[in-house]
Parts: sequence; structure tokens; C-alpha cells
Amino acid sequence: MGRDAFVERERRFGRSDGRALERLHDASAQHARIDQADLRAVADDLGRPVAALTGAAGFYADFAGSRGHRHVQMCAGTSCFVSAGEHTVPVAEAALGVTAGQASADGSRSLAGAYCLGYCYNSPAALDGRTPITGPDIGERLRSTDPQSAPPPAIPYRATGARTVVLAGLTGKEASWQVWPQIVATQSPRAVRSEVARAGLRGRGGAEFPVADKWRAAASGPEPKFVVANGDEGDPGSFCDRLLLESDPDRVLEGLALAGFATGANRGVVFVRSEYPLAAEKVRDAVKSAREAGHLGRGVHGSPVDFDIEVVQGAGSYVAGEETALLHALQGFRGAVRPRPPYPTEHGLNGQPTSVNNVETLAAVPWVLRHGGTAYARLGNPTETGTKLVCLSQRFAHPGVYEVEFGVSLRHLVDELGGGLIPGYQLRALQIGGPLGGFVSPDDLDIPLLAEDLAESGVGLGHGSLVAVDDRIDARELLRHAWSFAAAESCGSCTPCRVGTRRGQELATQFPTSSRRILEQHDKVLSVMSVGSLCAFGRGVSTAVRSLLQVYPDELTGGEA
Repeated sequence: MGRDAFVERERRFGRSDGRALERLHDASAQHARIDQADLRAVADDLGRPVAALTGAAGFYADFAGSRGHRHVQMCAGTSCFVSAGEHTVPVAEAALGVTAGQASADGSRSLAGAYCLGYCYNSPAALDGRTPITGPDIGERLRSTDPQSAPPPAIPYRATGARTVVLAGLTGKEASWQVWPQIVATQSPRAVRSEVARAGLRGRGGAEFPVADKWRAAASGPEPKFVVANGDEGDPGSFCDRLLLESDPDRVLEGLALAGFATGANRGVVFVRSEYPLAAEKVRDAVKSAREAGHLGRGVHGSPVDFDIEVVQGAGSYVAGEETALLHALQGFRGAVRPRPPYPTEHGLNGQPTSVNNVETLAAVPWVLRHGGTAYARLGNPTETGTKLVCLSQRFAHPGVYEVEFGVSLRHLVDELGGGLIPGYQLRALQIGGPLGGFVSPDDLDIPLLAEDLAESGVGLGHGSLVAVDDRIDARELLRHAWSFAAAESCGSCTPCRVGTRRGQELATQFPTSSRRILEQHDKVLSVMSVGSLCAFGRGVSTAVRSLLQVYPDELTGGEA
């Protein structure tokens, strides 16, 4: 491709149009809310109808309501629920003297709920502006005028459980950007895809789709092409992507660049959830440094490869972590799911072939290409190779992030790595894979950490989070919590999920029950959602709620379900 053609393509397709979210963020921060004047100004600047921006402004949580000079987000995720029950937001309301979703009369303070802030290892948690506040004394600290006086502890990272540390940048053992110059100088896209296929690397965001197959599909499409790093880690209980983006952004960027090379894409995008402001800052700084070092731009390292990366910050939506909804968000639209096919590898960002990969997935690619796919395939299990980052929540004696090989048992994670629960608490249930994953009982801990085995037990792996639910948690409150999350985060694109989550929330208030009518209605809602939902959200909610009923049969259904 000639330079003139490249410049023309940059003009037409060079940006993801993440400017829409960026401009709406700016308007919200400057005016404490987004009004019609803001929408008209942004629409005129981007050459879009006002209606298109109105849809986005009304969809995302970050743009809802008025914001005070001091804006606090209070986490209502599962680990925070276990730590403080349903009292997290009321505690913040009492501390700040303001109602959630509103600003104080003088405009000095505002409060909003959020799922999840990524501090599950020291919950409950809040984000005071850009400052995280965590721990049991969170109410007192929110009352303080100097919340920065006691920052949260760093995420405990332990490589225990893996023979080989793949994500070695977390421990400073292996530098980033070592593979990229060699690849662009000596390898072909086909060779890179073949090595990743040999490794058996699968997506780490929950779908478990073979990475090489996705790249091959995107590579076969017309130009221009895009690669996207999905950093919208929304599963309450998971914080490994935040760890990677904050502690080792270069490894993620190198993985994204290698994905771009393998698919023939010249442009990459890192989408970071807004609840991770430090992560977005770290990634932007890393992109700038990578450009200065010659890793990004035109003709990288003297090769014919042109590749650059931009960073886009989300605006508060769990469903925007689903790849089609994420691509809508990148283009400044509502983060709503669309039917597939066509798949993003055929019709993705700006209607062009796009490969969307999870942050952890991309972070493993440099190791695979440096040490070889065969070496990676020796790790883990023959059916599921390699390693996985697993997050253990606050109730564990040793919470944190552990890199383990696929195939280790849940019991190994809970008892040996996690050290069991902290004194005074007994494990009653274990939530795996976030709100769309599911629950298992303490009697089921011999299940191996493998997607197929977990699925046979009625749960999904998801991002790999483990939230310990102790015996003091009321099963009825946990069920209501699960349905409240589902109702709040459904994108509303399909009727089974939009209506089903609301109906499930209503029925949850009638548990515990042995009434055949209530149980049948609840089961019917779950069945419709599992069969008719447009994306994995509705189907995952159904699976998770069913698993919850199985773990708490006596408490929720009198033992008759």
C-alpha cells in the first residue's frame, strides 16, 4: 500500500470514534451534567445527529444525573455485598449526606453506585474521584476531607500454582517489547497465527474461543482491519485485568501489536472501563512511550509494518464488555448487543473486520511467541492449555491474584492458595466467574479449573474470579442481589433479558417460598432467558441463578425445589 493510500485510510478509518465518549466525559466533568447544549455541541463537532449522541448519553451510567465537585462511586459488587451486605450505598449516603444518583444542594458532592471497582481483595470499596477507598472503615474515611491519607493496599500477586510464570512482567522477570521487533523483521502473519494455534491459546474473557481461529477469520477479510483489547473487566469479583493494565501495560500493548500483525490490522484500540481511571492513565502513558521507542507508528523498526494504538475510556456499562456492545461503545453509540452473525471478524468496528481479545489473552501472546507454542501447550491441561489468573476475594485468608495452570482443583485454590476463609467465617458458597458464572457448594471443590468441567457443574469460568460467600450471608439477600445486578445491567436489546430480569427481581422478593406457583413462575423466567436471550448476559444470569438455588435449596425453597 502506498503512503497516499495509507494517509487516506487514516483519515477515513484512523480513529475508532471514541471521541464521542471522550467529549461526553468532558461535558459531564465541566458542567456537572450533560444538557441539550452539550449534545448539540458534540454532535456538531463530530458531524452526527443529536439523536445519536442522546442515545449514548442516556445509556451510560457515567452520564446519568448531576455530578458534584466531589463525586463518589460506591461499589455494590458481590465481594462488597459479602463484606457489607446491602448496606454499602446507604453507608456512603450517610457519610456524604447525599442520596445516591443525586448531587447535594450546593453541588459540592454526589454519589453513584457501581459494579465493580476492582478492589475485591480489600472490600468494601469506593472511588472518591480518582482515589480508591477500601476496607471496613470506609464510612469514616468517606467522611474525611482527605481520603488520600490512607490509600488501599497494593494487589497481592502470587505466581504460586504455576510451574512457569507466563505473565512474567508482573514480577519483573521478563521485559516487554522484546518479541515485537523480531517478529516484524523476520516472521509472517501466517507463522504467528500457526504458533498461537500450536499453543492452544483460548480467550481468557470467558468465551474460551481459540485465538488463532479468530485471528485467521479477521485476516481473511478486506482492509482496513482493527484489533481491540477488551479492558472492560466488569465481572464483580475480578480484578486481574486491572492488575495487568496498571502494572504491566506494555505487555498488553505488545500483545495487541502482535495481534494486529497476525490479522493484517494497522490500528489497535484499548478500551478501558471508566471505573479504572489509573489503568487508563497507565496505558496512555505506555502508548506514548512505545511510540517514542519506535514500537508504534509508520514503518515500525524499519519494517513495512504500520501500526498504532489509541486508548478509549468507557462510561459505565457492564454489558459493554460483550464484544459487539463494546464495538458500539467505541463508535459512540449505546453499548447494546447486536445479533451475530455477522461476527466482528467480518463486520466489526466501522463495519470492518475486527478481532476483539481480552487483556489477559493478549498479555500471554508475547510469551507464546518468545518461548514457542509447544512450550505453552505443555502447561495446564491437554484440553485447556496454559495458565489463568485467578482472583480471590476479601473473605479469603490470603486474597489476591494467583497465576495457576488449568486443571488445578477449586479446593487447591480455596484451601491451599487462599488459606481458607479468615477466622470466624465458614465457607457456605463459592461464586465462580462473576455474576454470569455461578455458585458451587463447599462439597463441590474437587471440580478442576476447566471450562468444560465447570460447565457440567452448572457454572462458567468467566474472568476467573472466586468470591467466597460465608455462612453469615442470608440466601434471600444473595438472590435479590443477583437479580438486582441483572436488572440494572441488562442493555435492554432483547425482550427475554429486558423483561425477564425485572420479573426475576420482583419474584426474588417472594423467596423463600415453597409455593408451587412462585417456583414455576421463577423457573419459567429462567427458561425463557436461557433460550431466548440475544447474548451471553441473559443466558448467564439464568445459569447463575439456577446454581444459586441448587446451593441454597432449603433456605430458598424449603427443600422442595
